[in-house]
This record gives sequence, C-alpha cells and structure tokens, in this order.
Amino acid sequence: MTKDTSRTKQPRIPTCTYRLQFNRWFTFAQAREIVAYLHELGVSDVYASPYFQASPDSLHGYDITDHNKLNPAIGSRADYDAWIVQLHAHGMGHVLDFVPNHVGIADSRNEWWMDVLENGPSSRYAPYFDIDWEPRISHLRDKVLLPILSDQYGCVLERGELQVRFEEGTFYLLYGERRLPIAPGTYRYILDVALKNLTEYSNEDFYAEVQSILTALEYLPKRNEPDPKRIAEREREKEIIKRRLERRCAEAPEVQRAIERALLQINGKRSDPRSFDKLDELLNAQSYRLAFWRVAAEEINYRRFFDVNDLAAIRVEFPKVFDAVHRLVLELVSTGAVTGLRIDHPDGLYLPREYFVKLQQRSAKAQRLVSTRNDRLRFR
Repeated sequence: MTKDTSRTKQPRIPTCTYRLQFNRWFTFAQAREIVAYLHELGVSDVYASPYFQASPDSLHGYDITDHNKLNPAIGSRADYDAWIVQLHAHGMGHVLDFVPNHVGIADSRNEWWMDVLENGPSSRYAPYFDIDWEPRISHLRDKVLLPILSDQYGCVLERGELQVRFEEGTFYLLYGERRLPIAPGTYRYILDVALKNLTEYSNEDFYAEVQSILTALEYLPKRNEPDPKRIAEREREKEIIKRRLERRCAEAPEVQRAIERALLQINGKRSDPRSFDKLDELLNAQSYRLAFWRVAAEEINYRRFFDVNDLAAIRVEFPKVFDAVHRLVLELVSTGAVTGLRIDHPDGLYLPREYFVKLQQRSAKAQRLVSTRNDRLRFR
C-alpha cells in the first residue's frame, strides 16, 4: 500500500483549552483521572503549567531547577506517559507552558548554579549565566553576590547560623535549609586544622594520605583559570580528591573524627565572636559572597529574571544553552506528547524574535518526526 501524499497535515489549533496547575497536590495520575470529564465538557486541549523539576515546595513550577527532568513531586515518567495516552485516546492535545529564560537557584538540585558557586568563572556552566565577574566593586571580583541572608553578614556569622558540614568526601555550607558548595581548593582551610588533630598518628599511613590530599589541593587549577584544558583538569582532579577523602575517612575513622573536631573549631561559638575568624576566612575564599538580601538592588552582579533574586536568567540565545534547555521538551514534541507551546514571559529573553524563529524551526522538525513515525505505523 502506498502513502497518500496529496493531503498536507494541518497544524493543530486548539478550540477550547482547560488549564491544569501541576504541583505536589495535583499530579499526573490525578490529571489522568479527569481526562474523560474534560472531554465531555468539550475541551480540545489541556493547557498545563510547567512540570519540570522545580523547588520541592513549589506550587507553580516556574522556578525550574532542571529543564530535562520531570518534577518527581508530580509523578514519574510512567505516570506522565499514562496521562498522555489517555489524552490521545480522547483525541485531545496538550499545550505546555514553557520557561526558557530563567532557572530557580534557591534549590541545591540546580546542578548548573551549584557548579558555578563551587567553581566560579572556570565552571563549565559559567557561560550559561550572565554574570559580571569583574564588577566595579573590587571584593566581588571573580565572585557571585548571593543576597540570601536575613541580616547583615557579621550578625548572621556570629549567631552561628552559617555552618560547614562534611558528607561523602565533600564539604558544604548550611544556612537554614539552604546548602551551598565549598570550593575544593579551599578544603585546605579545614584539612590543615584536621591534620593538626592527627599529630599523634604522624607515623600512620592515613596521616601521610591526608598530607598527600593537601598537596593535591595546592596543585588544583585555580577557579579563575581560563584555559579549557586546565578547566577540564580541575573538573577531573577535584572529584578524585573528594573520592580519596571519602575513602580515607571510611578506612580510617581517626580521619573522620579529626575532621569533625576541625569543624567544631571552625564553626565557632556564639559566645565568642573571635571563634568565627577561621570560618570567615573560609567563606571569603569562596566564589560567592554572602550578603543581606536588601543589598541586592545595589550590588547584584548576575542577571535576574526581572528583580527576583532566586530566579537567575540564562543565556538561551547561545546555541549550547538553547540545546541544553530544550532537550526534553523537544523530545516530548517529537513523540506527540506536547502539541503546542506557550512561552512564559518572552519579554525576559535577550533576542525574542530570534528565539521564536529557532524554536518554531526546531519544533517543526520534531513534529515531522511524529508524522513520519505515524505514517510508518499506518502503512506498515
């Protein structure tokens, strides 16, 4: 049987939409249950809020932390696919509200932003964000201002609200429920103290191993290193150092205890302001500068989505960033799961017209895959 090519496939035009607001209180499974009801109402297409990975407590989904993962609070891929199958069974389409121009940065699951905070200008994701690494304010050079504190930095520090923790070979900073990375090159601030706590074991192999780790940290490429080869070396070596530290703590409990004692010293005591000097020194060595949230308007050096501190704009005008942001959504278009896109706040894009032309071209290409796939099934 030959394929009839006389008919040109027309674009799907919704005649009646119904908006679904997805969050942990309304999931893919629940959406599936009401498809038949919506069909009886005369709804042609379901219009959905963003359902990609966002902050765990997000009720709206616009603070996306990963464009290429579904929000686990809403359901699994199997749950999603079951909902789409039900829509198709009733001849219904699906218009998705898509957010291409910013990401939520309050959640540590945002791997791009966490990598920038850990590695500064040498982060592989630094070009994804519009960050001024050389602002007029000298103390922000090669740093990102983080206006997340509820009070002045010194007050927050001396109240003991900033605490360094250690887990699986990695040090991180905890502020309330917010978790921030500690740059591997600055682990020496902690490990130097830990090594002093191990003096009585100076003849043991694990003591020499900690010394070796400290030496490796000295040779780690700096986080403002511009050479791509050195950046790749830093990315590789810092992870090796973390694994070495994790393994040494597992094999020698003395090292784990020495690190825990070092953290008690560094994290300070509320009754002794001078006890926070080491912690202050460590934090000043990071690729970010913690600040009172009220200073954002004057000192912020990353482009936000409008003026929301926890929504960082991304440079979707760059091909590499565009591809990274749209990988999953174009896959959903290519499978026919998504039949239309509504772009959230195109006024937040650097080059709106160019973006829409590119998105239309890429979506059309993805839709042709749907047509080709369906034709193969029909005329097999």
